Amino acid sequence: MSKDPKDEGTTMAENKEMAVREKKELVAKEEKTVSGRYFIPYADIYETDDALAVVMEMPGVEKKDLDVGLENDVLRVDGRIDTAKYKDMEPVYAEYNIGHYARSFALSNTIDQEKISANLEDGVLTLILPKAKNAQPRKIAIG
Repeated sequence: MSKDPKDEGTTMAENKEMAVREKKELVAKEEKTVSGRYFIPYADIYETDDALAVVMEMPGVEKKDLDVGLENDVLRVDGRIDTAKYKDMEPVYAEYNIGHYARSFALSNTIDQEKISANLEDGVLTLILPKAKNAQPRKIAIG
């Protein structure tokens, strides 16, 4: 008895359900002086031979409301949302909580801290953390 290929079931793409990804609220040791909730932005970190790239989702944050700083080998990112945009809106259904973003990363001595760069575009922050020259891979000549 042969089976009809249409009866094989659904494809993997058809079988996946859409899932809401909850934002993780930031629990900090220190108190914030800015009112509102703070969330931890989702981040992906990629490594190349000469740098690390940190890509973070920060929807609703504008360049003027973003601070990226480095102190005592800790890279801190603080993005604030202009909540005035939402003051007259009454949510009917909400999957996306409005709030500020904060995240920090402890840097090792393999990062060239003087050359860190940041770019914010369409709600995505990309940080480039170049590796120090002594941390980059190199080819050793065989004599």
